[in-house]
Amino acid sequence: MNKITIIAITDKGIAQALVLQKQFPKSLVITTRETAHDTVSVVPSITNYLESNFEKLDGLCFVSALGICVRTIAPFIKDKKTDPAVICVDDFGKNIQSVLSGHQGGANDLALKVAQLVGGTPIISTSSDVQGIWTLDTLGKQFNWQTESKQSIKDEMALFVNNKRTALLLDINDKGTEYLEKNCPHFVTVFYDEKKIDHSQFELIIAVTYKLYDFSIPSLFYVPKVLSIGSGCSKTLDSELFDTVLKEKLKNEGLLFSAIKNFGSISIKSEQQAYLDWSKKNNIPFKTFSAEIINTITVPNPSVVVHEKIGVDGVSESTSLLLSHNTKLLVEKQKVHIETSEKFTFAVALDRKVERRPQIAIIGAGPGDEELITVKGKRYLQTADCVLYAGSLIPEEMTSWCKPEAVVQNSAMMTLEEQVNLMHTHYKKGHNVVRLHSGDPSLYGAIQEQMTIFDELEMDYFIVPGISSFSAAAAVLKSEFTIPEVVQSIVLTRGEGKTPMPAKESIAAFAKTNATMCIFLSAGIAKKVQAQLLEHYDANTPVAVLYRLTWKDEAIYEGQLHELAQMVKESKKTRTVLIIVGKAIRARKNRSLLYSPEWKHIFRTNKKFVIEDI
Repeated sequence: MNKITIIAITDKGIAQALVLQKQFPKSLVITTRETAHDTVSVVPSITNYLESNFEKLDGLCFVSALGICVRTIAPFIKDKKTDPAVICVDDFGKNIQSVLSGHQGGANDLALKVAQLVGGTPIISTSSDVQGIWTLDTLGKQFNWQTESKQSIKDEMALFVNNKRTALLLDINDKGTEYLEKNCPHFVTVFYDEKKIDHSQFELIIAVTYKLYDFSIPSLFYVPKVLSIGSGCSKTLDSELFDTVLKEKLKNEGLLFSAIKNFGSISIKSEQQAYLDWSKKNNIPFKTFSAEIINTITVPNPSVVVHEKIGVDGVSESTSLLLSHNTKLLVEKQKVHIETSEKFTFAVALDRKVERRPQIAIIGAGPGDEELITVKGKRYLQTADCVLYAGSLIPEEMTSWCKPEAVVQNSAMMTLEEQVNLMHTHYKKGHNVVRLHSGDPSLYGAIQEQMTIFDELEMDYFIVPGISSFSAAAAVLKSEFTIPEVVQSIVLTRGEGKTPMPAKESIAAFAKTNATMCIFLSAGIAKKVQAQLLEHYDANTPVAVLYRLTWKDEAIYEGQLHELAQMVKESKKTRTVLIIVGKAIRARKNRSLLYSPEWKHIFRTNKKFVIEDI
């Protein structure tokens, strides 16, 4: 919220309001009492202030008795769609009441935030919040979906808060649908195919969709912007006719017009008036592509006539695929004749990002501790149908996150071909597949060859980053690897053993920087590494040898650079070892300017700028 006014009635209320103002820098504190505080505005009348500003505000926070709050705002309340969020906090911050516009205005969220700031108790009375279920009237706004209903949304909300049997239909896959799947109330059943819903078993259907449905029971639609339309046309095309006919054609195809995300054509149509008018009228972005870019797309029905005229195999199909980043169409090219001299073609594609399709998640599992996987990585691991992990590098405990029916296999004794065959088999079945890698996959993760194969087999995949062992090393050594005026760079590298290094990336070359160096996969050549480091680092530079960081058998050895080779030898550790070298290890003397007493902080009061020592 940008425009928040905090209204204080008493001296104690002013003190509480000032506490809140520090957490909401753009807020204004007003009172009718005389006060010496520069950041508080004194007004002759709260009522007069609200009369002029009530509709302009995003939020109002009364620090007063609830009765005063209610009586003060009563004359100005109009509609929950336009009224600001109003909350009421007592003078001591013990109770924070959501008063007005709980859902749509955001008062419930504001009350929760203020309660968290002051350590008070939020008081929320709306049924969905009390039950901990979805708030249907704000769900669309939360995920940028358009909310549509044949009836008043109040009817569907009443059914939902009364826990009537509800079918949830998900035709796309995005953050919003993932949230719904994860936080599904007990009375909701999830479907991914409308044909599988038995309407007689439900009293309400909620659909997140781009499709046009005519359900026989009360229904609520959340429509995401996910459709891309490509079009080609004759030189003369009436914009009104184009608008009317296209909408009718989309309806006949069972698609919702409100789901259109963007619209495109070839660059020679960039000034086509009908397209420009249509784009402006419907607030849908219009983009054109050159013939060279269009010809990078293979269309299902290439047109000889179009190619002879403008040098491309098809305009509508190609541009819809380019806009959607997809490789297949929802609606193949349709030819439409409005009048003898007016005609156009159109094709429709679904945004590839939201398509429900199998994918392979390459997930960074972290350094070893099963709780150091990212929240996102854990979530994919919990829902995967097939999981492959390297048992020597990833603790078996991490597989406890997997669901009981998942296929979970240690890839240590499998060839790359066997791994790919297993993943491909599950992929073709539409299963969710996870390839679990230690640390972060981008660092010595050996994923390059796998991704090449996935590309060849046209298997979709994505990467979830993980916590690298060098980050775990900084944590266990209680060190900041970048210290002002000491070291501001970190080098992640390895020594040259059996695997050759690029000519300019030797240990000695990086040692010239005296940066904090994190050296992977090099315990077996520790003597060689030490010699190269000593070319540029002082012999007394701190060094740490870390074995299986965050595992149960973790071992840490610390000393100075001239001792490095001997430390590794005595440790008898040759695998899963990370070597850290640099002045930043265990350093404590240098202090960031952010916390220096000389550092100044500038803030603005309602009257002047003030420079204050921190």
